[in-house]
Amino acid sequence: MMIPEHKTGVGRRAVLRGAVIGALAAAPLPLAHRLTGSAPASVPASAAAPAAACVDLPLVGGSEFPIGVFWPPPPYQTTVERYGEMRDAGFNFVITGNYVDDQAIIRHTLAIAEQVGLKVLVSSDPDVQNMARRFTISDNRSVPMSITTADARTLLTNSLNQYRGFESFAGFSLGDEPPESQLDSLGKAFTIAREQAPTYTPYSNLVPGTGQGYKDMVHRFVTTCRPPMLSYDRYPLLTSGEDPNYFENWAIIRAEALLANIPSWVFVQSVEYSGHRFPTQAELLWNINTSLAYGCKGIQYFTYWQPDPARGENFGRAITTLDGTHTPLYDAAKAINTGWLRPVGVELKPLVSERALHANHTPPPGTVGFTADSYMTGTSGSPAVLGLFRPTDAAKTRWLLIANRQSGASSTTTVSLNQTTVTKVSVFDPATRGYTAQADKTKIVATLAPGAAALYRLDA
Repeated sequence: MMIPEHKTGVGRRAVLRGAVIGALAAAPLPLAHRLTGSAPASVPASAAAPAAACVDLPLVGGSEFPIGVFWPPPPYQTTVERYGEMRDAGFNFVITGNYVDDQAIIRHTLAIAEQVGLKVLVSSDPDVQNMARRFTISDNRSVPMSITTADARTLLTNSLNQYRGFESFAGFSLGDEPPESQLDSLGKAFTIAREQAPTYTPYSNLVPGTGQGYKDMVHRFVTTCRPPMLSYDRYPLLTSGEDPNYFENWAIIRAEALLANIPSWVFVQSVEYSGHRFPTQAELLWNINTSLAYGCKGIQYFTYWQPDPARGENFGRAITTLDGTHTPLYDAAKAINTGWLRPVGVELKPLVSERALHANHTPPPGTVGFTADSYMTGTSGSPAVLGLFRPTDAAKTRWLLIANRQSGASSTTTVSLNQTTVTKVSVFDPATRGYTAQADKTKIVATLAPGAAALYRLDA
């Protein structure tokens, strides 16, 4: 089964939110158009860290790498114990859902999250849903299902006043998987959020897709809404194998995020449902590390709690089951988040994705194969995804993430280095959060477990 390529206005997450928003779905984008050319092998010098207006926003700013969950425990399980379990597993923020959808329950959730040190993006506030999702913002009173700009400001301010006293409150989700027909109105909602709540994060997450039509939609979303990050979801672990369009989707998101000078976020698959298998720890790690190689600055898990199968899509096990029992993915996520993602994320968050390359295998459609540059002269061995990163200043130091292309087998990948440029090679140790210099500066030999990755600093 292939993941729908923007064929409908309602995706996995929209099913969980309910059908009411689906009535606003846009017509599908044409799929006949294919992405022309390849993803950029390098980025212009003007592309840098997140835009200045975003660097102080919750989750986007700061040094901590955002690791979040969607579909948290339901209201009757919204307790300090349950939220402490999420914190102990290395998560640092929650996106509301799973019937946490009225202001009283949301305030209770914020209070619980505050006790354990989690941030919360509120996606289910009824006033915000009316302002940004269910109605069109327009001062033309002839527009069906519309509210005025003044009314939209009132709705946003009313919601903000409910939550601004909580330290855990990070911001609002203004539109999850919005159809293209809603982007103009959603852009107005983002403008209102920036005006009324400038110290909180406005958020929206996009559907997956490929091809020129999808690329145009993503570009329009970024230029119309001016979000502080570019977030999307794609779940590549199919019952039939690996989603063949997974990397092309990442290439489009990466290019648009770099062009807009904003970080990219992604949802990784932590649930089984129609046509999608229950991930192993190695597969979850692979989903995360290949995303990091493409410059990802925020990882979100879909889902934490198992959605009720009655909602559709035959949702099965997630990080927990319906009754809250931890599945093997809880320990897997905890090990990955605390032992690898949290420390390596701190290293990568302030850096700029300079190249995202496929080495020692045929590049997937829409992606870039390895070519030599002033730091790397060649590769050999096992298939890998290489992410080359640079600092935001003029320093010549580079960071190289080597991710195992395979989730089902160990790998050994060799990267030969340019000796006229590279003067020292150090490998990152997530346990100590330090770098250890290696004796050989002519090459890197990375031996990796299934789905694993390693980070190297190349001093120049």
